[in-house]
Parts: sequence; structure tokens; C-alpha cells
Amino acid sequence: MKIAVDAMGGDHAPEAIVEGAVLAAREFDIPIILVGISHRVHQELEKYDDWKKLDLEVEHADEVVEMADSPSKVVRSKRKSSIKIGLDLVKKGEASAFVSAGNTGAVLAYSTIILRPLKGVDRPAIAIQLPTIKGSSILLDAGANVDCKTNQLFQFGIMGHAYAKYILGKDNPRVGLLSIGEEDSKGNETTKEAFKLLKKSHINFTGNIEGKEVYRGTVDVIVCDGFTGNVALKISESLAEMIGISLKNLFNSGMTTKLSYLLLKPHLAELKKMVDYSETGGAPLLGINGVCIIAHGSSSPKAIKNAICRAHEFIEKKINEHICEDIENNLDGKGSLWQHLKEIVTGSEDEPPSPSQTSEDRTNPSKE
Repeated sequence: MKIAVDAMGGDHAPEAIVEGAVLAAREFDIPIILVGISHRVHQELEKYDDWKKLDLEVEHADEVVEMADSPSKVVRSKRKSSIKIGLDLVKKGEASAFVSAGNTGAVLAYSTIILRPLKGVDRPAIAIQLPTIKGSSILLDAGANVDCKTNQLFQFGIMGHAYAKYILGKDNPRVGLLSIGEEDSKGNETTKEAFKLLKKSHINFTGNIEGKEVYRGTVDVIVCDGFTGNVALKISESLAEMIGISLKNLFNSGMTTKLSYLLLKPHLAELKKMVDYSETGGAPLLGINGVCIIAHGSSSPKAIKNAICRAHEFIEKKINEHICEDIENNLDGKGSLWQHLKEIVTGSEDEPPSPSQTSEDRTNPSKE
């Protein structure tokens, strides 16, 4: 079960990436393939005396995808990049998962082209784990799809349900649809139709939730389009940064507050750990026929280590198999996914014909 890691992706590559891989190999004994410009990767590995004793290998890649590169241009022009080669290893079965802190758009584009979506999934979604008052929840999509159709939001709900159940350990995950009000009638046309689909699915759909409920822990899975999800995520990051700076300024404002800090330090450390993205490492790209973890661009070695661990957990718990099973279960033996969605939206499945009414009678009411 080898994990391919993009050694050239991220703001602090390859230093932080290689260090994170070394930490993961030491702590979890996970076989790792570092994909990147080989001489630069080996130069970093030589900083660690024990690296040759670890299950680490290097796969050479001629090109590097920069953070500012256009994904569409990258797909056409950088065919020997560390991202493409790493995903090719997964496609060929030489690696079981791929981890990258590089250009998110490029990782998304290459993953969709090389690994392809799972059966029954139109588009993959980025699932972000968020801290809440009651523990943690996941939000998807966090930026993979700016515009979403009704059936895609429905699929996000199913994928999020499987992830929350098997990764977060929620027995019956509560799924909510992010909207501008709790009432069924609130939202745009897309979310209203998605509400109908999710309500009649087999998952534990609790209805719409407002933005103020995201961190209250009222649901375990928050479904939204990628535009909304990414804006919510960036606002949250900005708020966390503001609170951190404000607290630092407050505790440095006088002797009394400095003493208060010493008393509160253990509790503040717990709070910091709860909101620290590096604790989870990265966000899975749900819905592709393979395992891909997207780490934050400014990931630390600790974040990379935990992203590799998350990829390993994703494989062990067979999340993709569970997603496919959930999609099949929600078809309920009614044929294709599209047919089932059409029946739910039009309400035809709510009006079954009486046993005495034949197909011909329904199409020709005048017939006696």
C-alpha cells in the first residue's frame, strides 16, 4: 500500500514535503514514493541519517506545476509534471493513493482526467473537515465545482455521508444543505430541487441549515456548491487569524494579561489544536476512482505527515467502495441514477398506480 507524494507541490516544497514524508514513514511505517526532481528530493533526504532505512523511494519528474499556473494549460503542456506522474502511479496500481500540496486546480483536473469519476458520480468534490462545538463535521464542496447542478449536490450528500460514517465514526451522520434559511422553501432553484432529492434519499437528511449553524455541530455533513463552500472556508480562515492576533495583542497588553496567559496556556493550546488544519493534514477529493488528498499550499511537515496518514486511512476503510454502495442503495432498484432523480423531482414515485389500473388505462383515461 504505497502512497505517492508530490514532493514539488506547495509553498515550502520540497523541504517541508520531504520532511513530512520522513516523519510519516518513521511514525506510521507507510511505504512512500516521493515524486519530483530527483536530485532535489535526494538532496533533502540526505538531511536525515535514517532515510535509507525507511520505506522511501524517489520517482523522477522533469517538470513542476507552479501555484500560479493555469490548470487548463498545465494539462496540455506539463505532461511530465510531478502531479501527473504521481497520479499515473495510482492509475497503474503502483501506488494506492496520491497526496499533493500543489496547485489545487491542476490536481483536480489531472485526477478527473486520469483516474476518472466513480460510477454514479458526475464531479468530484473537496471535503473539508471543520471543528465544531460538538466535535467535527465535513463541508463539501469546498472549491472543486464553482457551479453545481441539483444532482451533483445530491451526490455530494451521499459521498459526505459515507465519509462521515467511516472516517469520522458517525453511526448515522446527519446531512444538512447550506442555504439562506431553514425552511424548505428557502434557497435558489438548485438548492430547492436538491432538497427534494436529499429528503427522499436513504441518508439521514435533516434539512436546510444556515451559515450560523456551521460551527454549532447541528449536522455532521454540510452540502453546498464549491463557490459557497470556498468562500465560507476562506472567511473562516480569516476569522481564525483575526482572533489569534487579537488574543496575542490582548495577552501582551500588560502584566496582568501576561499572567492570565500563563494560567490559560494549556487550554489555549487545546483550542489551537482543535482549529489547526495540520491536525487533519488535507482534504480528500471525493468521487474519483482512486484516492487523492489535497493538502494546504502552505502545509508544514506535520500537515504532510497527517495528510499521508489520512490517505492510508482512506484506503484501509475502503471509502470509495462505500460511496458506490451508498449510490446504489439510493437507486433503490429503480434503474439508472438519472431515471431515479427524474422520478424524485417530478414526484412520479409518490403516485404509484392502483393495482387495478393498467398502463393503458393511465395513458387513456377515457377507456372504461
